[in-house]
Amino acid sequence: MAKTPAQRIKKHGANAAVPQHHLPPVVNPTTARTPEKAQGNSNLIVIAGVVASLFLFWYLHLLTLDQLTQLTKGMAMPDSLVGGFDAGYIGRLQGQMDSDALGQLSYVHKTAGTLFPLIFGFTWLLLIGTNVARKALRWALWALPMLFVVVRLCGNVAIDAMMGTAGPDAGQVALASGLTVAGWVLLVLSLLAGAAAVFVNKRERKER
Repeated sequence: MAKTPAQRIKKHGANAAVPQHHLPPVVNPTTARTPEKAQGNSNLIVIAGVVASLFLFWYLHLLTLDQLTQLTKGMAMPDSLVGGFDAGYIGRLQGQMDSDALGQLSYVHKTAGTLFPLIFGFTWLLLIGTNVARKALRWALWALPMLFVVVRLCGNVAIDAMMGTAGPDAGQVALASGLTVAGWVLLVLSLLAGAAAVFVNKRERKER
């Protein structure tokens, strides 16, 4: 019967021939995570996020909110008014919307109205983060989509509260209108920030 390494050492001392055992490598070098692979994975997530954001924007603003105008004799929902609105417009809009219509608008805010800014914001944070290396510039560009998400979500709540009030309240109208305008402005600025991040990345690659 074969002797164990300990038994061989005991019998033969320092001259014992102890077989060497080599463990297989744990890491497969062919699966090493290179910067190029990491960049490629990030790009795939960004592309998926951009597609999802475009779909949700179309579904929210060009389909669902537009369909609600059929219940208001063509009057646009507050979310669609890029330039804001006043108490007179909201008063007329409330006169055209019954409880069912108001419920539908609130439901839209809780579903697509919430998903769109969240997915857009996450996608743009990743887009900027993978293209901008300088920390200060990256945080400056990140601020725009983060503010967009906060403003849009707060705008949804403000519009629902405004529309649910019997008769337009001047303070609620001013808040909801300001958040709506700010949301559209921040959306445009976020798009520009994403384009700037891609441009900065391309310029830095050319300079290397």
